[in-house]
Amino acid sequence: MINWNLGDILDAIEPVLPPDAPALIHGDRIITWAEMSARSNNLARTLRQRGADDGAKVAFYMRNRPEYGELMAACFKGRLTHVNINYRYRPEEVFYIFNDSDSEVVVYSAEFRDCIVELKDRLDKVHTFVEIGDASEIAPFAQPYEDLVAAGDGSPLEIDRSPDDFLFIYTGGTTGMPKGVMWRHDDMRNAQLDAQKLLGPVPQTMEEMVSLVKQGELARITLPACPLMHGTGFITAIGTLMSGGALVTLSDASFDAGELWHAVDQHKVQSIAIVGDAFAKPMLRALDENPGRWDTSSLVSIISSGVMWSKEVKAGLCRHIPQVVLMDSFGASEGLGFGLSVTTAQGGTNTAKFAIGEFCDVFDEQDRKVEPGSGVPGFIARKGAIPTGYYKDPEKSAKTFKTIDGVRYSIPGDWCTVEADGSLTLLGRGSVCINTAGEKVYPEEVEEALKTHPAIADALVVGVPHEKWGQAVTAVVHLDKQALFDEDDVKKHVRGQLAGYKTPKAIHPTTAALRASNGKPDYAQAMKVADGSRTAA
Repeated sequence: MINWNLGDILDAIEPVLPPDAPALIHGDRIITWAEMSARSNNLARTLRQRGADDGAKVAFYMRNRPEYGELMAACFKGRLTHVNINYRYRPEEVFYIFNDSDSEVVVYSAEFRDCIVELKDRLDKVHTFVEIGDASEIAPFAQPYEDLVAAGDGSPLEIDRSPDDFLFIYTGGTTGMPKGVMWRHDDMRNAQLDAQKLLGPVPQTMEEMVSLVKQGELARITLPACPLMHGTGFITAIGTLMSGGALVTLSDASFDAGELWHAVDQHKVQSIAIVGDAFAKPMLRALDENPGRWDTSSLVSIISSGVMWSKEVKAGLCRHIPQVVLMDSFGASEGLGFGLSVTTAQGGTNTAKFAIGEFCDVFDEQDRKVEPGSGVPGFIARKGAIPTGYYKDPEKSAKTFKTIDGVRYSIPGDWCTVEADGSLTLLGRGSVCINTAGEKVYPEEVEEALKTHPAIADALVVGVPHEKWGQAVTAVVHLDKQALFDEDDVKKHVRGQLAGYKTPKAIHPTTAALRASNGKPDYAQAMKVADGSRTAA
């Protein structure tokens, strides 16, 4: 079995792709594979010449744009380690990741220059700052990005790479400080191929992969609607580039469903990556409000990961795009391929129900395997191609990456039950599980019930301290602008679907943002809203 290196894959497939084949598309800007190959080779070589040795950490501080893809390729080829920076973070949060990751190179968009100026004197590990922007306005301490990608003849690097080369994915999770998930190149590639096995055969050798790329069997035009600086977008981008496909990014600073459908129409996008209803709902609304406006006939699949994607929204998308396959992928930055749910115009599974991945098991809190149909909740665990741990955090690594009966697993903390047929029903992340009067309530289950009410556009559920119940199930919601809100009616609606103790004791409408830019829930913000409303009452 081959030991994969992502830089070696790029070196192998680039020569067999048509020179004019698009690699990176952003609005009207198109960078071909030949251009990306040359520019990323120059960038990798120049960063190494400036002191970035094997394994050096490179911080990516930018929104979705072609430079993210070029820099990814440069890091893979130059044996440099990707470090993602959440551009929504405040300066001290940004500093934490720069410092925790030991970043030596920082590549940032000009729009974030003020933050870099504020922090740069404290970043004693950083030897190179690279700014993406107007060459006439580059900060005096930074290198112009375009100068670096143009410095050289574009030829491949003469370098011996390793399957043990790393990439990092910093993930904030729901509690605690961000953690750097360490992926070996070989594990990342095998994890992606393992997940793809749920859909059909995958290449087993470099020669087979190159042959399939040359024949155009793997390449797709893919649009990650979510930020590349989050796990779902980044892993989607890796898969696209490793197959010789084209990566389409949106230019608006915030998600615009109209821009997405225009890009699908203009560039004949075949696959879209999203993060649940936070993206899918506005996508469906745009189609409902503009029937027939955009040509979506090129679209083959929409893939969601990270949060639940409601059955009703899937059905609506299939109504507009009858040929599309909707894939709900159950995974995390700490592991891929936990499960898959597939929906087509002919039907699909219920929300939160997944076919379990080939390399997965479910364990209870005593590390015993959960028997199918037992009704016992347990943690989903993935063995095989998984990360090596969290960077510089052996304690958290030991809790998440556990060895059970001699087998090493990644256990991010997602609760589920195993049905009699072996399928999974996802309950939620253990860190936000609510204990009310001795009963466990998983927020996602209640949130999905809330979102089926016509007055509710989005919802998060938290446990607020309560003298009688220990924690009171409390909902924080965004209202649909076109619907009237009646708290008692919403509670009745939830009670009709779930056990009484799962029904929120209080429901607080808010205009505060409930999700991060990648669509994942911000439970800390929801708790602030719930606490504030409780105090005010």
